[in-house]
Amino acid sequence: MAMIPTIFGDNRRSSVFDPFSLDLWDPFKEFDFPTVTSFPSLSRENSAFVNTRVDWKETPEAHVFKADLPGMKKEEVKVEIEDDRVLQISGERHVEKEDRNDTWHRVERSSGKFSRRFRLPENVRMGDVKASMENGVLTITVPKVEMKKPEIKSVEISG
Repeated sequence: MAMIPTIFGDNRRSSVFDPFSLDLWDPFKEFDFPTVTSFPSLSRENSAFVNTRVDWKETPEAHVFKADLPGMKKEEVKVEIEDDRVLQISGERHVEKEDRNDTWHRVERSSGKFSRRFRLPENVRMGDVKASMENGVLTITVPKVEMKKPEIKSVEISG
């Protein structure tokens, strides 16, 4: 039982006591969970929806969204804000045209329509939203409403 993985080949087989063993016990292995391939509607054409990664951070001045959209032009992406404070990022990545003489060895880039929706908090100025796209990264800035600090007034106590 090797406690340290070796770089000279794979002589680790299956051992319950070896923390670096390649044969890990999976308690869910016998269950038939649905996968992306189980649903034809979630095929390669729709996998762009699943792969659209978005970061959302809040700064003192604004909410900032950054979406990775490699290879897409700004004309192919749509940013919308609905009345009930929902930010929607959507678009479509088109499939590359195939030539009958080409032999594909691997197709990993996703294509198809994608859409992500985020409910914004109440402290945003929806009319001042800005979006920009640079190097395949969409940045959306949603400014926050300036919160007025409550005015504190001293009251004199009589008596």
